[in-house]
Amino acid sequence: MDIRRSLRRSRTGVTLLSLAALLVCGCSAGKPTGTAGSTARAALAALPRATPSALAPYYAQKPSWRGCGVPGFECATMKAPLDYAEPGAGDVRLAVARKQATGPGKRLGSLLVNPGGPGGSAVGYLQQYAGIGYPAAVRARYDMVAVDPRGVARSEPVECLDGPEMDAYTQTDTTPDDQRERVELVGAYKKFAEACGARSARLLRHVSTVGAARDMDILRAILGDGKLTYVGASYGTFLGATYAGLFPNRVGRLVLDGAMDPALPARRLNLDQTAGFETAFRSFAKDCVRQPDCPLAAKGATPAKVGENLKAFFRRLDAHPLPAGDPDGRRLGEALATTGVIAAMYDESTWEQLREALASAMKEGDGAGLLILSDAYYERDAEGRYANLMAANAAVNCLDLPAAFSTPEQVEKALPSFEKASPVFGEGLAWASLTCTYWPVAPTGEPQRIEARGAAPIVVVGTTRDPATPYPWAVSLSRQLTSARLLTYQGDGHTAYGRGSACVDSAINAYLLHGTPPAKGKRCS
Repeated sequence: MDIRRSLRRSRTGVTLLSLAALLVCGCSAGKPTGTAGSTARAALAALPRATPSALAPYYAQKPSWRGCGVPGFECATMKAPLDYAEPGAGDVRLAVARKQATGPGKRLGSLLVNPGGPGGSAVGYLQQYAGIGYPAAVRARYDMVAVDPRGVARSEPVECLDGPEMDAYTQTDTTPDDQRERVELVGAYKKFAEACGARSARLLRHVSTVGAARDMDILRAILGDGKLTYVGASYGTFLGATYAGLFPNRVGRLVLDGAMDPALPARRLNLDQTAGFETAFRSFAKDCVRQPDCPLAAKGATPAKVGENLKAFFRRLDAHPLPAGDPDGRRLGEALATTGVIAAMYDESTWEQLREALASAMKEGDGAGLLILSDAYYERDAEGRYANLMAANAAVNCLDLPAAFSTPEQVEKALPSFEKASPVFGEGLAWASLTCTYWPVAPTGEPQRIEARGAAPIVVVGTTRDPATPYPWAVSLSRQLTSARLLTYQGDGHTAYGRGSACVDSAINAYLLHGTPPAKGKRCS
């Protein structure tokens, strides 16, 4: 199996050092948001049905489709206002790709896809997977379409650190042992934020999820569709739900797979996600000790014992990083090893690779396998170049929600709750929650319910042992959206559609092709 390809297909784009930011744990500069009891009471308000005259030229665009180097796909560029509050203040150019319906059967319109992140390239996802890997019956009836959201990949990407600077950033110790290491960690977050502010000043205030959702409505109109049909994964569920909240009357068939809860503040999101990774790790641990090659414990060991052994391994790496055969001289330290392990939690099909990588590192002193997993997660290529995943991830999340913490001292006070949520990953993920604390622009969003009153049925999908978007988030979103149907997948890994469950796939295919949502309470395994 190609580890990089598997990870790209399965993960949301939740990156370790920006995990605090994830709208899969959104955050931004400002005072810390409270706990679950203080979530916003207000619901996202729908926009007026009539298109404002200032936006009419954007809605009237005619795409000029052209070949884009990938057989069967066409590409175009669309414009959107940089600032919807001031449409005359300039444009942002967005990359769009499509693969036309193959037939037979009557064309159903366009199916827009988004793999999550924020920061994942939807165009890349379409060309590498959705446009060729979605069920043939779906591809026969729909034009498969993607747009890279503003600030992402081909759509005027946010830029922050260069390759060597990113190498240093991703190796920063996120479990500081003393004051010196705390200062170094805070300094790394500040340097990252300052670089984003210096290199992407024009865009940084205009990459919110609300803006991206409004861009999708322009694209809907450009494509000639009266309503939006959409499949969004992970953060893509927040993007899709936001669209539904803003334009409920334009909702067609929406699938929100690996759902997020838009009503939670950043700190609670981060804490829930920390617990989600612990749940996934325990599932991996139970499987590992049943295998003859498990390097973390003997047969019959408890998940807690497996976790203790992994933590001990991380501590050894903290003191003595391993060689990894890297041409740029990087060694496998605790930070990169932790990222590699977390990467494998997204898809149970990578557990075998993780066992092999851990065995090589723990028994042979070779960190190459874990470094490959980490590099795939960060989208670092063999030449040391990084995609803009982490930059865009932070930029969007730090605009969407107020920061989880405003000082390192607040993180220290919260450490017990994070370590309780995950004895294995809690400390590092707590410190990662400082990402947006030093962001150069203030947040424009806040936690809020999304009800989308008046929308057509929306399918919300939750996986019971999902590491990155814990199952309770799907339950919560399905209760907020007034027309939602919850589809539950009892299993491991991140998201459910197209990951091996015939039950899930048939339910979603029936909805996309015939408009029939799953029965209430439907569960698959």
